[in-house]
Amino acid sequence: MSVTTDEEIAKLEITTKLFRIRRTTLEMLKDRGYMVDKKEMKMTKQEFIDKFGMSPKREELIIQTQKGDESDDPSDRIFVLFPEVSKKVGCSVMKDCVLKMDTEKVSRAILVIQHGLTPQAKAVISEVAKKYRIETFQDSELLVNINEHELVPKHEVLTSKEENELLEKYKVKRAQLPRMLVTDPIARYFGLKMGQIVKITRKSETAGTYITYRCVF
Repeated sequence: MSVTTDEEIAKLEITTKLFRIRRTTLEMLKDRGYMVDKKEMKMTKQEFIDKFGMSPKREELIIQTQKGDESDDPSDRIFVLFPEVSKKVGCSVMKDCVLKMDTEKVSRAILVIQHGLTPQAKAVISEVAKKYRIETFQDSELLVNINEHELVPKHEVLTSKEENELLEKYKVKRAQLPRMLVTDPIARYFGLKMGQIVKITRKSETAGTYITYRCVF
């Protein structure tokens, strides 16, 4: 009879956590319109272990994808990096990220980190914001997919054309629509920018469905 040691239990807990985080990240990318391999997204924990090993190195979990099969637009490409840093991510990690983005001609990146950012790291993000968009999520934010929670209504990000049609139809300006903060968990999940409009469909006992629109501010 085999005995599971404390070390083996700890490794399994780390592996399970990283498995869940990476799966949620892939689901988030798909919901943003990026190309995601169905097999990767539906990977079981055992398949994850077979591919990355028990208690895998975070840096090996990197994801790179794009919108469309043959897009050469840097804004359509994205990196997801998992820094190995066990404390707050500092300036050096951010600079390495920017260098990688520059080399690979990618204008957008997501960093999945164990803790927060140092003030210096936040400064780097601000400094490069005109050319590169870098988002950060902590591990705890990606353990579950908030977009699939039963209490969260369906959110759909409108295209520019759909936004213009909506504003013209109701003769309103963006500032007149109900607001969603850019820091809202759903806004962050979809990677929304200020000014974008989201269609929200809620279930209604009387009308069946109830549709509202919110503009990100």
